[in-house]
Amino acid sequence: MKPALAWPNGCRFAFTVFDDPDSQTLEASKAVYSLLEDLGFRTTKAVWLVEPRERNSPGETCQSREFLEWAVRLQEKGFEIGYHNGAPGSLCRDEVIRSLDLFREYFGHDPVTMANHYNEDAIYWGAARLGSSAARAVHRAMCLGRKDRFFGHVPGHPSYWGDVCRERVGYCRNFVFRDVNTLRACPYMPYVDPRRPYVARWFASSEGANRASFLRRLAEPEQDRLEEEGGACLMYTHFGHHFVDEAGRLHSEFKRLMTRLAKKKGWFVPAGVLLEYLRKERGDHVLDDAERGRLERRWLAAKLLHGTS
Repeated sequence: MKPALAWPNGCRFAFTVFDDPDSQTLEASKAVYSLLEDLGFRTTKAVWLVEPRERNSPGETCQSREFLEWAVRLQEKGFEIGYHNGAPGSLCRDEVIRSLDLFREYFGHDPVTMANHYNEDAIYWGAARLGSSAARAVHRAMCLGRKDRFFGHVPGHPSYWGDVCRERVGYCRNFVFRDVNTLRACPYMPYVDPRRPYVARWFASSEGANRASFLRRLAEPEQDRLEEEGGACLMYTHFGHHFVDEAGRLHSEFKRLMTRLAKKKGWFVPAGVLLEYLRKERGDHVLDDAERGRLERRWLAAKLLHGTS
């Protein structure tokens, strides 16, 4: 692992969240982000821009005027708005470009950070996340019975938009690890992958896809270890997955652990700010085959044992 960085403002570690919008209502969004704001966290809230022809997931989109106005206000408060593909359903190339144009219109710039949704327009997703033919074969065997139909990086396919992604998106998420210190799991991030030229730069995340895994990742001993290691946690989650109950109440353990973390001297900035800082301090890391193999093996092992995303 590379030496620990000196974090800004004398902070001892860095922490942020990239929150996918799946299953998230506006009411749940307001409850979670009100807490984060009050505690001093500034994180990344991914959005969908358009309604697809056929949905594959519930959740708000920016076609809701009330949600869009809330998201714009969230950005004004210092949170980052990320991109989770253009919609909760597959889009063709022209629709993807329209969604990016709407993102720029609504939020004033192209997406700094994105994460794939399970659409046909997802880019380098499924087995295409992996570089070696052996790793791809293992992945396909693990996902037997599930479709592996992702074409955002395939020229000639109706959902291809790789050239646009390279020009208009700053960082894309790939591997997710069961380690609170994302930098320990992926010391190269953000990195350039020559085998995937349609993404400018990649980042990894710590596994926190739902409430249960989020709370495991941020248990008190894990928080303390993150601080001791001087590391960085870029948590992947869905705040729509049981962080708020049907009565609109935040889960008590989530509130407790986030309140505890906020009292530590952490650098609590959005994902894009963290990634830009890492890049500025260390430059662009170009991933080689050996490094890619290590990341792939660790991710595949976690996926096999624990179902990591």
